[in-house]
Amino acid sequence: MALNVTDASFQVDVIERSLTTPVIVDFWAEWCGPCKTLTPILEKATDATQGQVVLAKVDADANPGLMQAFGIKSIPTVIIYKDGQPVDAFVGGQPEHAIEKMVASLLPDPTQLRVRDLLQQGTEESLRDAVALAPGNEDAVCSLAEHLVRVGNADEALTLLARLPETERVRKIAASARLSMNPVDNFDNQLVELLNRVKTDETARQEFLDILESMGPDDPRTAKYRKQLTARLF
Repeated sequence: MALNVTDASFQVDVIERSLTTPVIVDFWAEWCGPCKTLTPILEKATDATQGQVVLAKVDADANPGLMQAFGIKSIPTVIIYKDGQPVDAFVGGQPEHAIEKMVASLLPDPTQLRVRDLLQQGTEESLRDAVALAPGNEDAVCSLAEHLVRVGNADEALTLLARLPETERVRKIAASARLSMNPVDNFDNQLVELLNRVKTDETARQEFLDILESMGPDDPRTAKYRKQLTARLF
């Protein structure tokens, strides 16, 4: 069933909703002849997806703010949103087969749906299945790696993470994995001790960085120790 969207609800009903589900925005009006043909086609095509693609209808006469914001001069105008951003648009009527093809292109990949379901289950078995289905999926690999660190299998976690490009999440999990193999009771004491060896000892330098990664940027000590590290290295 289509959503009736207004100036006030557009942010939630379209932009925020599109972060998880593609949204087709149909700008229409009662007096618009082509709208009376296009809108039912859009409704039929999106209803067939059972919620995997959403239709949002905007009454052009009742919502002048949106018309002005998008610079819309003619209706029907259709704008497609995914991940919070407009990704495609067209003006005027379209044949039913073209609309069906467009909606089909917005449907999530079945593998992605299965991976999402497995990640929600959250067991080691389901996480391993998710990685097997999508070996390069960062969320799947990181979720399994986090689980492995928790259960004491840091070596395998690091092997898994090595297949991914380095991101903030990957670095943090890798740091926690390495630290779990050599637990630190007091970060401050350990950092002070390591600081004396970071210039010539690569292992000490990596442990120092791992502790900072685990502390995170919000910890006020992190910036202080990073400055001290830079001073020792350069």
